[in-house]
Amino acid sequence: MQTEFAHAQAQRYLAQRNRFAGLSAILAATSVLGIGAAITRDEQVVLVPVTAETLTVSSGGIDTHYLELVTRDTALMLLNRSPESLDYWMEQILKVADPAAHGRLKADLVKIVDEQRGSDVSQAFVIRSMVVDTKSLTATVTGTLKTFVGAQVIASQERTFRFAWAKRGLSLGLTGFEQITTDEEQPS
Repeated sequence: MQTEFAHAQAQRYLAQRNRFAGLSAILAATSVLGIGAAITRDEQVVLVPVTAETLTVSSGGIDTHYLELVTRDTALMLLNRSPESLDYWMEQILKVADPAAHGRLKADLVKIVDEQRGSDVSQAFVIRSMVVDTKSLTATVTGTLKTFVGAQVIASQERTFRFAWAKRGLSLGLTGFEQITTDEEQPS
């Protein structure tokens, strides 16, 4: 009688062990599928809208419209400056700088600040057109750059600037900017 009881008890434990093993196999397969989906799926962040449409940034690539908006805001921030706001101006530009380019950009900005500090020279930029390249992460901005001394406009010239970006994770960082000299702007 005790052997029958022991055998029945062993059969129950064996069945229970088999159910736990099956459940463990199902959980392991689900975990592997979940991890695989998380690794291969593009990560997305929903951005606070600055336009009428919703913007997202994906780890799969930079959207043309997003690159245009970031470049627009950076170009306006960089090219609109006055002596009264130079420290704030430089601080804001460096916030969007790529960490690898931070030192070089700061050196360029310090030169501008040193030249402009204590003067009455301000400048304003009005964007006319922009061409973005999401493959090379560059944008070319063309517009009118007006230079003021006090309230007097002393120059109003068409200028073109190129902005270079680097992607780190889901964010863009400014790696450089330069004025592009066209044939019209070169002295004869």
